[in-house]
Amino acid sequence: MNNEKENTSNWWKNSVVYQIYPRSFQDSNGDGIGDLQGIIKRLDYLQNLGIDAIWLSPVCKSPQDDNGYDISDYQDIDPMFGSLNDMEELIQEAKKRGIRILLDLVLNHSSDEHAWFLEAKKSKDNPYHDYYVWRDGVEGVYPNDMKACFGGPAWEWVPELGQYYFHQFSVKQPDLNWENPKLRREIYDMIRWWMDKGVGGFRLDVIDQIAKEPDLKITNNGPQLHEYIKELSKETFQKGNLITVGEAWGANTELAKLYSAPDGSEFSMVFQFEHINLDQQPGGEKWDIKELDFIQLKQILSKWQIELHGKGWNSLFWNNHDLPRIVSRWGNDEQYREESAKMLATILHGMQGTPYIYQGEEIGMTNVKYQIEEYKDIETVNMYKERIEKGYKPEDVMRSIYAKGRDNARTPIQWDSSQYAGFSTVKPWIKVNDNCKAINVENALENKDSIFYYYKKLIQLRKENPVLVHGDYQLLLETNPDIFAYCRNLDGQRMVVVANFHDKEIPFSLKEEGFEVKEYLIHNYKEEKAGYLRPYETYMAIVN
Repeated sequence: MNNEKENTSNWWKNSVVYQIYPRSFQDSNGDGIGDLQGIIKRLDYLQNLGIDAIWLSPVCKSPQDDNGYDISDYQDIDPMFGSLNDMEELIQEAKKRGIRILLDLVLNHSSDEHAWFLEAKKSKDNPYHDYYVWRDGVEGVYPNDMKACFGGPAWEWVPELGQYYFHQFSVKQPDLNWENPKLRREIYDMIRWWMDKGVGGFRLDVIDQIAKEPDLKITNNGPQLHEYIKELSKETFQKGNLITVGEAWGANTELAKLYSAPDGSEFSMVFQFEHINLDQQPGGEKWDIKELDFIQLKQILSKWQIELHGKGWNSLFWNNHDLPRIVSRWGNDEQYREESAKMLATILHGMQGTPYIYQGEEIGMTNVKYQIEEYKDIETVNMYKERIEKGYKPEDVMRSIYAKGRDNARTPIQWDSSQYAGFSTVKPWIKVNDNCKAINVENALENKDSIFYYYKKLIQLRKENPVLVHGDYQLLLETNPDIFAYCRNLDGQRMVVVANFHDKEIPFSLKEEGFEVKEYLIHNYKEEKAGYLRPYETYMAIVN
């Protein structure tokens, strides 16, 4: 049974997923906010790119206290994005183009405006009361000193009950009580309902926190976590041929082997973030920036490749809705924007795992530099205020925002060079990047050497070359301060990826490393320069 399962349900192993942040993708009704009909309008573009699935950031009904990660109705769509009919149309239209839709599921907490919580607050005897995490207490005396991720205590007093409820995030996001089997059944019913509608998979938000033990101050990786996930998977995901990815900030390679075990007992894969914090000062916050340790980046990505091979599955990403644009972060978004964007893509897409492309990455969209008043992200706005009050210089705080602010990823997609970049006919909810005249989809589609067509080719290569999907991994030139190179091997076939990570020309010969090129699969310069790698030069090649 397991072998059969592996063969029929591993379609996602040679697939590429595209993440859409709906608010900023395409506005179809002229209100300045992206929506589901806007996504439908652009499906042909995504089909042209060659992606297999779309992960939608949250679109369920929500008061939008936390960008839709506070769900008030799991079985309806927020009017901002459209209707349930629009969602059903999107699923069907995507399916016609061979594209599956992944929903972003938030199962650790709900909105405080969810019907379950409104009932739960009515009395301790209400059948929904135990859907949430409560502790008796006295007003002003918290059950313990736990803090919420978004600041302040993790406990909120409800005077009519004489109890506190637990919230790991916003006060408007009460944590769900997974110890209650009735709650778990409701969740499984809801997921199966979406599966019946034809959804192709799910991204599970902060899923490693559902087994929290507040009295022991345990938030992630609680003792019952994998028991809950196995039950969730058995009751839902295993009844369909789905792709599932859990967000697990606390994951290491050993835990990832449980989450993404080849027997399919939990998820297809997890998002892990070990490589994402490498330009952060140790002990500092994400705003405390340091130079990227390139050798460490190679070591960490290689560790995940080697340790999960045959025992789990990697998710591969540089960008998402919470992260700055990779070409601005670790590439060069000015003189070598195209070369460095292609280089970063090659490193990632040459590895074992399922690659994720974040909207706009495929045309090399960059970070933005706005005035503080133009930023919308609550994390950014709060941090600016706090640091100015602490005496930081405004220019230093802005430098951190330019580098790491979440709005870098949330500016509207640059479709063309018109006033609002083809995203909307009216002023969008957030300002369009000033460089949209030069960097946009229309320009990319007209230039056969564009970043777009490079990504398209990388996606195609994964489908045509089993070595990319199944081959083992060996890091080359481990201590070289400029070159990221590795070899993939499968059934006697060898493929190498070579990348100059920096903006200088360096001496290099693959032959001297013991490899003879049989065929270049992809190359970001038109021709070779024997004995050298030019700035950000990269290629994939089949070798002897």
